[in-house]
Amino acid sequence: MSLNAPLDATPYAPVLSAEVRAALAAERPVVALESTIIAHGLPRPRNLRVAGELEGLVRSAGAVPATVAVLDGRARIGLDKAELERVADDPGMRKLGHRDLAPALAAGASGATTVSATAFLAARAGVRVFATGGLGGVHRGWTETQDESADLRLLARTGITVVCAGVKSILDVPATLQRLETLGVGVLGYGTDTFPGFYLSSSGEPVDWTVNSPEEVAEVMRAREALGGPEAALIVANPVPREEQLDPGLHDRVLTEALEACRERGVTGQAVTPFLLDHLVRRTGGASLEANLAAVRGNVALAARIATAWTAR
Repeated sequence: MSLNAPLDATPYAPVLSAEVRAALAAERPVVALESTIIAHGLPRPRNLRVAGELEGLVRSAGAVPATVAVLDGRARIGLDKAELERVADDPGMRKLGHRDLAPALAAGASGATTVSATAFLAARAGVRVFATGGLGGVHRGWTETQDESADLRLLARTGITVVCAGVKSILDVPATLQRLETLGVGVLGYGTDTFPGFYLSSSGEPVDWTVNSPEEVAEVMRAREALGGPEAALIVANPVPREEQLDPGLHDRVLTEALEACRERGVTGQAVTPFLLDHLVRRTGGASLEANLAAVRGNVALAARIATAWTAR
C-alpha cells in the first residue's frame, strides 16, 4: 500500500483531528510536528510551553499544526490541548520509531513519535511538510558498528518535505550526506551553500543546491511531483542563525570530551546518542539545548511558510 493511499476505517488507521482533516480537504497548509521533543527532549514543564509555542509559530504563518503521537493504540495526527498535556506529562510515554508503530497500535500503547514515525504517519495522511530539529544519520565508527539511524531508509521511501537543521553534530556528517545521496534523498540548503551542523550554522560540508525562499522550495516540490518516479523525502537544511548557534569552540571541545567518555564507559548502540546529547547539555551549561530550540523554532516557522507556498499553487 502506498504511503499516501487514502486512509481507511480500520481500527489501526491514523486518526486526524477535525482541524487537520478540514485543512487537508480544503487544500490549506498543514505542518507535521514530532512529539519526541515534548515527551523526551525537554524538562517539564518547559516541554509543554515549547509545544504550544511551536504550534503557535505554525498558526501565525497561516498554517495548521499537526503534532503527531500514538495514544492508547491510535496514531493521532493533530492533538488537542488535553492530548498535548498528556504527551508532555506522562512519564510512561514511550519513544516510537517507524518500526515500533505496529506493535504499539496492537498493544494499545502510547508513545511520542520520532522523525521516522512522524514522517511516515504524516505522509500517510497526505501532509506534505514536516518540521523537526535535526535528523538522525550515520554514526561515527560506522565501519565497525554498522550503526545508522532508521530515519535515513524511511526518508528514502517517503514523499515528504522535511525542514531541519541538518543532522545531529554528534554523528558522521560527511558519511550521512553520502548515504542520503546513495538513497536518493534530495537535499537543499536554505540560504546556505554548506550543510548545517544542528547546533552550528555550518558543518563545513557543501550542499549541491541552494534555495532562498519558500516559493523556491515549493517549486522544487512541484517539479518532483511532475517527474514522478520513486518516492523519497526532500530535505530542506535550514541553519540555526549564527547569533543563536552554540559557540563552535565550546561545541568541539565538549563533543571531544563526550566521545572519549562514551568510549571509556563502553556505551554502545542506541545508548550512544542520548549519552552524548546529555553530556553536551550538562557540559555547556544548557547552551546546547538553547541552540537546539533556536533551530527548531526556525525550522517550524520556515516549514509553515513552505506549506503555504505549496498550497498557493
